[in-house]
Amino acid sequence: MAMTRRVLVAGNWKMNGLRADGLALARDVAAATRQLSGDVDLLIFPPATLLAEVGTAIAGSTVALGAQDCAADARGAFTGDLSAAMLADAGCEFVILGHSERRQIHDETSELVARKVMAAQDCNLSTIVCVGETVAERDGGRALAVVGEQIDLSIPQLCNASTLVVAYEPVWAIGTGRTPTIGEIEEVHAFLRDRLRDRFADAGGKIQLLYGGSVKPENAHEILAAGNVDGALVGGASLNADDFLAIAGACD
Repeated sequence: MAMTRRVLVAGNWKMNGLRADGLALARDVAAATRQLSGDVDLLIFPPATLLAEVGTAIAGSTVALGAQDCAADARGAFTGDLSAAMLADAGCEFVILGHSERRQIHDETSELVARKVMAAQDCNLSTIVCVGETVAERDGGRALAVVGEQIDLSIPQLCNASTLVVAYEPVWAIGTGRTPTIGEIEEVHAFLRDRLRDRFADAGGKIQLLYGGSVKPENAHEILAAGNVDGALVGGASLNADDFLAIAGACD
């Protein structure tokens, strides 16, 4: 794989996992990391209820801990929300922001995502900012325009590029078993790379670009070998330690 950036494989558990299963999964992933190449970084995003305990379960391993979302505000009367400071206090190093399920189901705008990015970075959390088009937007020839607008509006002006990761997740590929062609992935990733370089100059060339959407062991090697693909944001396959680790192993 021709790249100088490290490979990042991140597992988004979404709203899955009770205590026993979640802790067992975390321990299995942590125990197997010694089998992986030193060039691959692993990251898991359990549900909020498990963050602290999963953090304890993976302590001493090379697996990093992340949260699936954070509030845009630092504190206050926001029932049900979790601030970036709370997540950092629970042991998180990363947070996912702007996932299509947040954008669509919870009507989150790119402007709100940008506020969340600043809140996270203010608490020294690295951010994975997600962008992606719907099937109607893809079929209408608007994929690049959509992800371009999302990346422009979701990244705040004062963003620290060194703690920014961008994930391209076409909405129509998430959990469907359908994936874009390698050519389609490379086209969007090259577009995002150029956009990031325009925004951050040389630093934009160092920002990791992940692909997400029905990544599984069977297609991981081909996807991870594609141009400007620096890793994967894995959904369903991250709920099985063997599958998740096989995807990470496909980076070699």
